[in-house]
Amino acid sequence: MEITQFITSRRERALLDSDYSTYRKQLTKRLLTVRRKLQYTSSAKGKKYAAKPAVEAKDINQNHEYVHLLLLSAERAWAQAMYMRAIHGAESGNQEITGSTKRHIVSRLRRASSFAAHLVELLGDHQTSGANPEDLLEARAYYVSLCGAIGFEKQHWQESLKSYCEARLIYGALAKASASKRGDVFRDFLSSSIDPSIRYSAYQLKVPRTASIEAITRDYVTRNDNQYLQDVFKRDPEAFQDATSRMDRSSAGSSLDVPKSIQWRSRTVKLEDAATAQALAAVSLAEGELAAKLSSQSDNSPKAKAAAFDAVLLPSQDAVDATKTAIDELSADGVPQSDPRMQSLQITRTAVNYALVGWRVGRNRVLCGEADGAVLQPPGPKRSRVKQTDETLKDSPTPAESNSHQMKRLRERVVLYDATLQSLDSVKYLPGVAPDQSFLKELDGKLSYFKALRCTAIARSYRLLGDVKSALALLARAQEHITHIPFPTESSSSRNQALNLEVTADQVSKLKTLLQGLLTEHRAIMALRDSAKTANKGSMAYEQPLVQRLDTYPGEGVNLGNLVTYPPRVEPIPVKPIFLDVAYNFMEYPGRRKDLSDGTAPANGVSETGKKESKKGWFGFSR
Repeated sequence: MEITQFITSRRERALLDSDYSTYRKQLTKRLLTVRRKLQYTSSAKGKKYAAKPAVEAKDINQNHEYVHLLLLSAERAWAQAMYMRAIHGAESGNQEITGSTKRHIVSRLRRASSFAAHLVELLGDHQTSGANPEDLLEARAYYVSLCGAIGFEKQHWQESLKSYCEARLIYGALAKASASKRGDVFRDFLSSSIDPSIRYSAYQLKVPRTASIEAITRDYVTRNDNQYLQDVFKRDPEAFQDATSRMDRSSAGSSLDVPKSIQWRSRTVKLEDAATAQALAAVSLAEGELAAKLSSQSDNSPKAKAAAFDAVLLPSQDAVDATKTAIDELSADGVPQSDPRMQSLQITRTAVNYALVGWRVGRNRVLCGEADGAVLQPPGPKRSRVKQTDETLKDSPTPAESNSHQMKRLRERVVLYDATLQSLDSVKYLPGVAPDQSFLKELDGKLSYFKALRCTAIARSYRLLGDVKSALALLARAQEHITHIPFPTESSSSRNQALNLEVTADQVSKLKTLLQGLLTEHRAIMALRDSAKTANKGSMAYEQPLVQRLDTYPGEGVNLGNLVTYPPRVEPIPVKPIFLDVAYNFMEYPGRRKDLSDGTAPANGVSETGKKESKKGWFGFSR
């Protein structure tokens, strides 16, 4: 019947873009549609009203729409109660609800629980209703969640906590026994509705915050004379155990010690949040597994090593989220920042965030390759589909890598260095980091180390493109970054194989030596190019005379013995056509007929007869 899926899907669609009032109107329309479909409407207009009989178990066996009829009625009453609560909170500034408004909200919740209780009663008759045990457990969990909401509104925290704990046990068992898709529905409903209510009710009852939700559920749930919880225990014997015990069993004998405190720099604080302590225990277990996996891994490729870091990154992120949730809960309760609990959580937040950044940087360093990407490793031989022996692979030469493939690898390293620098820069904004000058100095040293690696990778890209001058400038910048880095003098041989943010003096020394060699190489290349250019200028600079090079500045000096070409050579020069036409009028060529017998041209273009001759040709020049 998928009762929980029916409820959560409608709530998500309606409350995503609207409020509880719109959700109630949608439920009313859908309820009317279901009643018409089941012919469950009231009498026709003009006739005397006759109430319909109550829904029976046999009706559910015939058509599951009767289950939807009860669920829609319960959800409509619940939506009306939540709408009144939201309106009162917006108008009164989140003050306590009292008087008739509170009574109206409680009556609507009781109305919703009555429909849910009727559904549980009908589904309890398995033979008549045809419901399976899972449907009955879902209906029971929905009913007790509404009962918990009634106790929550009436501020009966003990009753509310008992009802919510029973709902959490049922939903948790259903999520564990169901498929992945249905299990996600139950887990989402727990995280969004049940768990926050349990936390707040436990806070009102002054339950210590160090107690986990599983421990609270185990202590406050009523097991006696509760057949539904007995069914849950039969399906899941570990339902009444906390998460730590289950993790102990799932780890196949591995020890999982929940830490009581956490250390950050010179300060040690007590872990008061149970979820954070459990997440840190999982991180500690994953760190040991990662170190063992990296030491015994047969595949030494960077991608295979980087994939092993995912087992540490996930619980580390869970620890960060758990710490943030604990801080948000204290802030919502009005706890000031000066409170010792808030100060301890802020230090814990800095420690777990720094650890998460360390594992992210470690994964990037593994992907960069040997010596954090400072050494350009040649690509391994490509595996052929034809099976080859070890001797054949040894004798086969490694193919030379093209410039395009090298550029691609260098671009990937630059992206990894950018991500590393961004992660390290985010550490400066964590609580308590800014006043710690020694830590900031150490962090700046690590930033300089990775900036030098980034400049080296970009310089090698320019070298492949033939721009040696830009490559030399970038290498000089990399040397500036790595010149003054304060690091301890211990060797890198003793450090853990699972890299993180640790940068040793040995690594810095190797990078300095590498940069010095690259600088010497590129300076030698530039010196050879400059000497070759000077030799070419000595043989070719003075071939053209100065008069032909007036548009360029003589940086090498002026040769006063080569000002012009002497003796001059006959060379063509550009001449405009109009000058040729003018000269044609005054020059006599063989075979040309004279216009006047005396060979003189008329003055001012007027003949002896007094007639003005007409002009011909271009611009009045006649031929």
